[in-house]
Amino acid sequence: MTIRFDGKVAIVTGAGGGLGRAHALEFAQRGAKVVVNDLGGTVDGSGGSSEAAEKVVAEITAAGGTATANGASVTDDAGVAHLVKQTLDAFGRIDILIANAGILRDKSFAKMELKDFAAVMDVHVTGTVKPAKAVWQIMRDQQYGRIVVTTSSTGLYGNFGQANYGAAKLALVGLMHTLKIEGMKDNIKVNAICPVAATRMTENLMPPQMLEMLKPEYVTPAVVFLASEDAPTGVILTAGAGVFSAAEMIETGGINLGHGATADTVAENWPRISDFSTAKRQRAGGENLRPPPGKVKDSARRAQRIRSGRR
Repeated sequence: MTIRFDGKVAIVTGAGGGLGRAHALEFAQRGAKVVVNDLGGTVDGSGGSSEAAEKVVAEITAAGGTATANGASVTDDAGVAHLVKQTLDAFGRIDILIANAGILRDKSFAKMELKDFAAVMDVHVTGTVKPAKAVWQIMRDQQYGRIVVTTSSTGLYGNFGQANYGAAKLALVGLMHTLKIEGMKDNIKVNAICPVAATRMTENLMPPQMLEMLKPEYVTPAVVFLASEDAPTGVILTAGAGVFSAAEMIETGGINLGHGATADTVAENWPRISDFSTAKRQRAGGENLRPPPGKVKDSARRAQRIRSGRR
């Protein structure tokens, strides 16, 4: 099976280099019309020009593809509105949003200034929410949409010196899980890519041999799959160096200690509470408090008896 995007239109944010560039090139090669968005700033988000986006567009058109450049900031309301208008004016629809734009301002939490925390949250979280919100109704109206947000192993598991980045990246997983539910009835699928790649944001953190193994294009196959016609929804897909794995939120089976539980009984039962051999998936918030399937009717009858004054 060959995944194609003929007739589809994709917006890729932060596509002037690194992962975004690799994604944009591959979508174009597979038939999509691509809007290459990039503010053109430095790794920490300062500065900006559309030159980087225009270079990627030139690469796409030289290879026979169709693309246009956009230099808007994904955190700016007017800029995002212009991005959407430009895409609709040029191509008439929006099928795919790859929310890839990001910045780094790494410091230990003790040394990190709140402005650096806010800036990273703004670009990663707000810079994903605003484009997603801007295309959401368009995708609902056309009964088709694919959105891929970009999380990180720092968000899933933590990493020294990246409290701001980790908080932002895990926030996007929460966003994805809710949008997957709200988008189901309108054929909008929402997934998260968790990349491990050598980019401007990581080139100073890894030796040359590792950078060579972690080229951005080794992540792109996962992104293309998550944006395809037959993609799953609500998936966290990790990709890097040709290795692909799925991550998810799980919860132990737990133990009912009753309303009289105290901190002491929690401590006494901690081995059972934290036993992940009984772990299970949670499909939506609140499922962990629902009675097991076989006990739903009994629970309903019990609730009815309590309401009527009987036991």
